[in-house]
Amino acid sequence: MYYTDKTLLCLDGKFQPASTATTDLYAQTLHYGYGVFEGIRSYQTTGGVKIVKAKEHYERLKKSCELIGIPFAYEVAELTALSYELLEMNKLTNAYLRPLIYAGPNMSLTAPSEVHLMLCAWEWGAYLGDKMLNLMLSSYCRPHPRSLHVEAKVCGHYVNSILATSEAKRNGFDEALLLDHEGFLAEGPGANLFFGNGKKLYTPSLGCILPGITRATVFELCHELGFEVTEGRYRPEELGNAEFAFYCGTAAEIAGIGSVNGKRFFGNWKETAGSMLQEAYLCRVHEKTFKPEKTPASWI
Repeated sequence: MYYTDKTLLCLDGKFQPASTATTDLYAQTLHYGYGVFEGIRSYQTTGGVKIVKAKEHYERLKKSCELIGIPFAYEVAELTALSYELLEMNKLTNAYLRPLIYAGPNMSLTAPSEVHLMLCAWEWGAYLGDKMLNLMLSSYCRPHPRSLHVEAKVCGHYVNSILATSEAKRNGFDEALLLDHEGFLAEGPGANLFFGNGKKLYTPSLGCILPGITRATVFELCHELGFEVTEGRYRPEELGNAEFAFYCGTAAEIAGIGSVNGKRFFGNWKETAGSMLQEAYLCRVHEKTFKPEKTPASWI
């Protein structure tokens, strides 16, 4: 349940009940998927409710609009203030926030002149759950970078994600793993991929993936913990030789991967750098000090 009769959302800078909010059925975004959005989380910390990397998220929202030609009239500080106000009005602490920039009525294939902002929030647990994921290599690939601005978080791009996830679940898997148009590892339908051995991690390079904000946080944590991270173009066979792997994203947080197409990773997840990063990430967003309980056996 995303909202109740008591839930408030923000539409074009004004708060109103979510249950009574409306939009134009001729909206260009509704017909063509021509809009952009963000997924942001807030957490209860000892210093109060904190939105994780609000600045980075709203800067990416603005950049996404610029890339596909949607006018953007908001300042990052303004959107951040509205977000905190929205949380307070709905009495939310550990929440998921969804800003959406959508176009008004326009049946032509041209940039819109009328643009709206909707900002809503709800309680949402880790998107992929808390168990080890069993992935399926998808028959769908990520969109070709010369066809779309894949680095923009565009509404219509997620049809690709829906197709991949739905296919995986029909076949008894938890989630999909997509390759790029040349057969290299790309990402999940809504999360970035990391894999590794010992203290060395690997992740697909930019070009066919969304530059995730949680992905950037993983880089920060690896630097702090002394882990080596390499970006590159990797084949599925290289993933199959890894000790561990995980997905990361704002909605998913950090989710361990148990297998791909039925082949399990050879490491014990709880004794890997992936598990340590999972714990460190949760400490980071809750503004707690991370203290590793023990050194993984594979490092000794």
